[in-house]
Amino acid sequence: MMSRRTMLTATAVGAAVGTAKTAAAQAKPSYTPVVTPNGSTLPYTVAADGAKEWHLTAEPVKREFAKGMIVNAWGYNGSTPGPTIEAVEGDRVRIFVHNKLPERTSVHWHGILLPNGMDGVAGLNQPHIEPGETYVYEFTLKQHGVFMYHPHSDEMVQMAMGMMGFFVIHPKVPEAKVDRHFLIMLHTWFVAPGTATPNPNIMNDFNLFTFNSRVWPGTDPLVIKKGERVRISLGNLSMDSHPIHIHGYTYELVGTDGGMIPKSARYPVTTENVPVGTTRTLEFVANEPGDWAFHCHKSHHTMNAMNHDVPNMMGVKQGKTEDKVKKVLPGYMAMGEKGMGGMQMGTPANTLPMMTGQGPFGDVEMGGMFTVVKVRDGLTSYADPGWYKHPAGSVARKLGK
Repeated sequence: MMSRRTMLTATAVGAAVGTAKTAAAQAKPSYTPVVTPNGSTLPYTVAADGAKEWHLTAEPVKREFAKGMIVNAWGYNGSTPGPTIEAVEGDRVRIFVHNKLPERTSVHWHGILLPNGMDGVAGLNQPHIEPGETYVYEFTLKQHGVFMYHPHSDEMVQMAMGMMGFFVIHPKVPEAKVDRHFLIMLHTWFVAPGTATPNPNIMNDFNLFTFNSRVWPGTDPLVIKKGERVRISLGNLSMDSHPIHIHGYTYELVGTDGGMIPKSARYPVTTENVPVGTTRTLEFVANEPGDWAFHCHKSHHTMNAMNHDVPNMMGVKQGKTEDKVKKVLPGYMAMGEKGMGGMQMGTPANTLPMMTGQGPFGDVEMGGMFTVVKVRDGLTSYADPGWYKHPAGSVARKLGK
């Protein structure tokens, strides 16, 4: 059990930071830094004894899922998911966890090999971190791969509210060069229409599905230069599995939360299921330019504000019923007689439409776990390059007379 002596006062924490060297003063890393779309990487300092130090603050946060919807979530350092922690195999790491939540918490380092007293299961391996307290976790990294962190104290509520993040450990001896490495945390939420706070008591009837706590069209694109070798690491601490599909490419499964997979055991896929409590790392060479869809292949997971209480009206002839209802309920729209494509219904405040994105050819009838992999030749930066300009004759066309 962690000793109370490991707790630091705010004064002691400040002194520790003051004696540390900043990360900016260090040499350029030997690895390709990861990119967390719509997120960030947590800076570290180097203490006098050579340990790398991070400060992680558990706290309530407001997260914009997409324009027009703000969610009252919980997270770390002002965000959900929390900022990515990035280190190297063999590093001595020291992580100060400050609790600004209204209840006690802890942090578990999911998949990381460490001493038992640092494992973060409150009540079993350490006391709970009470509101206002700071605890320090310290261990040496014995492996490499893509891992996660999350609470093991009232975890049903705290993870449902968004408390999770990535912990990436790069190999001490660099592997084959990767040009871009993206991290995407998959999560499920229930936020009742017209409200802003997730309901942690929901077990399976979720209505919002996110990439890094954002939904399409609020998700950042993955911008890649043609010819680059790319890794995408997916983490899942939600209540459901997610089959993540890429268009235009076949990728190879190269790693799990247990570490990297030997080359002889890797296999090609276009859709990889990410079970609950795991990470999956996929790799491909971006040799075909374009705007390629990247999404969960469970159709309800690429929708926003899903409502499962709507009656099935497919094929039902509603006649002039819609006009009659509109007289007493302005803004009413009949649902589903011929499908739902192109429908734009009014919604309560702080509620997103189910399908809301726009592309160069019109509505992109998606939401939720959806983004675009943008591969371009001749890029000079990774800023969003806009929509792909197709070569003449390379776009599907209407058959005319």
